[in-house]
Amino acid sequence: MPPMSLTELTGRYLSFVEREEIAVLRAQGHGPREIGRRIGRDASTISRELRRNAATRSTNPGYRASTAQWKAEIAAKRPKKAKLVMNPRLRGYVQERLDGSVRRPDGTAIPGPETPVWKGLNKPHRADRRWSIAWSPEQISHRLRVEFPDDESMRISHEAIYQSLFIEGRGALKRELVTCLRTGRALREPRARSRNKPQGHVSADVVLSERPAEAQDRAVPGHWEGDLIIGTGRSAIGTLIERSSRSTLLVHLPRLEGWGEKPPVKNGPSLGGYGAVAMNAALTVSMTKLPEQLRKTLTWDRGKELSAHAQFTLDTGTKVFFADPHSPWQRPTNENTNGLLRQYFPKGTDLSRWSAEDLEAVALALNNRPRKTLGWKTPAEVFSEQLQLFQQPGVATTS
Repeated sequence: MPPMSLTELTGRYLSFVEREEIAVLRAQGHGPREIGRRIGRDASTISRELRRNAATRSTNPGYRASTAQWKAEIAAKRPKKAKLVMNPRLRGYVQERLDGSVRRPDGTAIPGPETPVWKGLNKPHRADRRWSIAWSPEQISHRLRVEFPDDESMRISHEAIYQSLFIEGRGALKRELVTCLRTGRALREPRARSRNKPQGHVSADVVLSERPAEAQDRAVPGHWEGDLIIGTGRSAIGTLIERSSRSTLLVHLPRLEGWGEKPPVKNGPSLGGYGAVAMNAALTVSMTKLPEQLRKTLTWDRGKELSAHAQFTLDTGTKVFFADPHSPWQRPTNENTNGLLRQYFPKGTDLSRWSAEDLEAVALALNNRPRKTLGWKTPAEVFSEQLQLFQQPGVATTS
């Protein structure tokens, strides 16, 4: 790229003549707003110019037109090497959060499903994807500030990570790491999603409008949202998400004895693993592991798998409420988390093959991913703070 002083500039860039005027006005003591008014530029443009291109290594520091012009020309040179290419430590951090393996609580890695060799195309429809830690680029970018508050070299924007993945020739991250992104697609192109339309009968005393007001603002912990992730062959996984901390519990729903051996009986018990009786038993086991203060309410969709919710409330003390028909936005935390979980449990696959230990490992990976809505803390960190609060003697709680 030729030097800026030898090329014809557009009105977007400051010229050397304008920089000379800025230097003179700055020496006279004028501020960015006054300088901007006199030369016809925005005050933010002047402020940014004074901050970026001022002389810093001279015996007489300040703003000088020649130095500012030289700095601008250096910054405008192309092509530039990507930051991830120049910083191996930063590149290793980013790649580990994208590509790292899912692990059980004891630290052992879970290989996940066997996947075909990536050929540079979009993910196959309804196919398995390999399991990874799979932090999003935005999570990685903001978590760097949390873990390295004093190290300015450990900084990168989420857009720079996306460009390293999607743009050829950046040379920093391997192209196949796009499969570690939640969508898994090889192109930056949004796609429409189908909408589930579950049906079910709900009595007037358990509709969403009857839910306590404290559950709406997320200020009080202990209010949960739940749903099912459905797979082939009537396989399913239950998902429970706490509204305040965004903590995730995955409920193992194995098929019952006799599945595939006996013909289905009309109005008989469901052997698929998520009939009303089996669903109640599995949810009860998961919820009763929590302190009583952290299991106040559960918001579910209109699916019939929780038709025996009255017994579940008696067993756990957790009041169940149902969202309105065709209103997934009334369970936003659960819908969002189910989308994240589809990275590990794709549509069109048999979900009964995963054990309770496998589900616990996936939940652990999800609960240790930083969230923007939590100030880049992880759900596990926020949930731990909630537990410590309730364990303190003399702490008043609402029930």
